[in-house]
Amino acid sequence: MASRPPLKMVGDMPVVAYFADNWENVRNFQAEEGDLLIDTYLKSGTTWMSEIVDLVLHDGETKASQRGAIFERVPFLEFAVPGMPTGIEKLNEMKPPRFIKSHLPVHLLPESFWEKNCKIIYVARNPKDVLVSYYHFYRMNLVLPDPGTFDEFLHQFIKGTGTYRIYIRYLLIYGHRPS
Repeated sequence: MASRPPLKMVGDMPVVAYFADNWENVRNFQAEEGDLLIDTYLKSGTTWMSEIVDLVLHDGETKASQRGAIFERVPFLEFAVPGMPTGIEKLNEMKPPRFIKSHLPVHLLPESFWEKNCKIIYVARNPKDVLVSYYHFYRMNLVLPDPGTFDEFLHQFIKGTGTYRIYIRYLLIYGHRPS
């Protein structure tokens, strides 16, 4: 089995190494007026909420959701994996208004989201449910470090040594961003 890459730091947050290598492009991303951002901690219902909002934006027309996979319709801002287009590249090909997904905490989002007065939907989920879903996601996703046993992963999750840091801190800082 191929070795899994270590996490790298972006500011105060450990992220997938490939995402960190693309950080300047994320930081300099230019949101446009009318863009809509859905921002969540990992495994908090991002895909479900993206599908729901996409349906609302298209007046409930289910055929609109068949125009492509959710990751094509709602690009992941910080996504970067070798051999695939980055989230930024996908977004730059789209006409505004764009529907964008991110897992970045509010203090690491590009300033252009506030400069362009973009709408942001924040979704939170019970941390016990996040933990279980996150653990299984970590196990199958080879761009993330080996999660170890569930007990080891639980301790990482509580201490905030895994990707995207401490869950409760992530929730709390969202309430401190000035409008």
